[in-house]
Amino acid sequence: MRTAPTHEPSTERTDHATPQKGVATSTPLMSLGQVPWQEIQDSTGCAAAIPLLLNGVAWGDAVTARTALGELRKRICQYGFVVEQATAATVPFLWELAQLPHVTCRAEIIQLLKCIADARQWESTAAVYPKLLNHRENHVVWERAARKAVHARRGVLRRLLDEEDGDIARATTELARTLGE
Repeated sequence: MRTAPTHEPSTERTDHATPQKGVATSTPLMSLGQVPWQEIQDSTGCAAAIPLLLNGVAWGDAVTARTALGELRKRICQYGFVVEQATAATVPFLWELAQLPHVTCRAEIIQLLKCIADARQWESTAAVYPKLLNHRENHVVWERAARKAVHARRGVLRRLLDEEDGDIARATTELARTLGE
């Protein structure tokens, strides 16, 4: 016959570590799957490759990361000023990567964010050719959404301005100027 268990002190830890202030508590790029990449367009067509490129930037060595970022730039901000439908959805991930110390091309990511914030190609064209606004794929809306996405995360600028890396600080200063900060 079994006896009732005795109530002995637990050996489990109850003092769980609390995360440091300003440190991400989740794995980078965890929400990539929440974006319907198959349903949106980049400069090549379907934007399904964007998560792979972002992961290449996040986890690749210096050469892999720069190559992935270069390909990503062509897809979401072609020529440095032509944004696409997928650009706004990609911007929050770029902000996330720009803050991660292990990412090797952070200054270039910040420069890409500046290019997106400066983009007015479609808006300028629509000012001259208003019929552009009547197309099923409204590039002006995409461009505005992309700029809005960059502005939405501008609170990160202060942290990036404090970086010791001169290239990151310079790129952040230029982005801050573009955003009117």
